Amino acid sequence: MLEKIAWMTMLYDFYGQLLTERQRDFVELYYGQNLSLGEIAGEFKVTRQSVHDTLKRAEQLLVYYEDKLGLVARYRAEREKLAVAAALLDQCISTVEDDRLKRIKEILCEFMDPEE
Repeated sequence: MLEKIAWMTMLYDFYGQLLTERQRDFVELYYGQNLSLGEIAGEFKVTRQSVHDTLKRAEQLLVYYEDKLGLVARYRAEREKLAVAAALLDQCISTVEDDRLKRIKEILCEFMDPEE
């Protein structure tokens, strides 16, 4: 389930603006704030089934957009390449003391997540 939450959150980050306002609201509450279908239904005064159907449609659309555009896949591939480049730089820095290499590594790391 955690994998699905992470996957949907990432898809939402890339494609969320392509959803309707209601779909965005439900996705944010369900995946972002971990509200149950019943809690969302109560807040919007709709049925639990309506929330479920809206979420399923939003999930399908997010997956469809990724299938067609591939932005998340490209993002992940670029992150992997950056991580490999950073590791190679670490090897160079450990054998050659050069401030330029350290600066290159700093610039490269600006494009990577802090935990990488």
